[in-house]
Amino acid sequence: MRTISAAETAPATYAWAVHAEQLKVRAGRHLAVDGLDLRLRTGVHGLLGPNGAGKTTLMRALATVLKTAGGELTLLGEPVSGRGDLRRVRRELGYLPQDFGFYPRFTVREFVEYMAWLKEMPKASIPAAAQRAVERVGLTAKADAKMKTLSGGMVRRAGIAQAIVNDPQVLLLDEPTVGLDPEQRLDFRELLADIGVDSCVLVSTHLVEDVVAACTDVVLVNEGKLVFQGSPEALMAHGEQGDPGFSPAERGYSALLRRHRGGAA
Repeated sequence: MRTISAAETAPATYAWAVHAEQLKVRAGRHLAVDGLDLRLRTGVHGLLGPNGAGKTTLMRALATVLKTAGGELTLLGEPVSGRGDLRRVRRELGYLPQDFGFYPRFTVREFVEYMAWLKEMPKASIPAAAQRAVERVGLTAKADAKMKTLSGGMVRRAGIAQAIVNDPQVLLLDEPTVGLDPEQRLDFRELLADIGVDSCVLVSTHLVEDVVAACTDVVLVNEGKLVFQGSPEALMAHGEQGDPGFSPAERGYSALLRRHRGGAA
């Protein structure tokens, strides 16, 4: 029997959970991400930007769904843009796309367990992991209900459950609060804070106030380029009373976009 070395059992170490340099990604023929630099560590990061800014394309590239068209992308210390071990990386990823498919006749539990199996989780650990994920998103009472019977908000929460079932080191959530009521959004913020203690979480949303409330770091993109990265307080500091928006965060967001479009940022 081969002896396993300490190096093989030691936890992986890397400077950044997500590290992109001059990243380029195409959406069809369009270069939706164009020379973007991004570095993300453990914590909750909010991804903001107007429609067409490249947010979804960026999320899909980080989820290894889309191939990069240029630049360098490293996830959890593994190069994704070259010949990295994508299977190893994907086992440590959680991803909720804007629109996701499911078998309507699956129960919530079956759906989450099936996604855990696709992520190559150990078979013996899947039932307990699925149960815990369902509980964390508040769907315990609906665990054995068929997916086709759920409301839109419940389907979204089931989607979040499948994204977190493997306790991912990198969690990517694209518009996760669509369909959630105000109380559910508050619960979701608490869940993000809990996950962000040990994982790198990136949440794409149009709701600036959700980012300010739930995230410790804000990433703003426009036309496929990084416009701003910093704390919510730093984002708010860029706004002035005359800028569009109903809150300091919205005014800071508007001011940064205006300056970027005018070539001042």
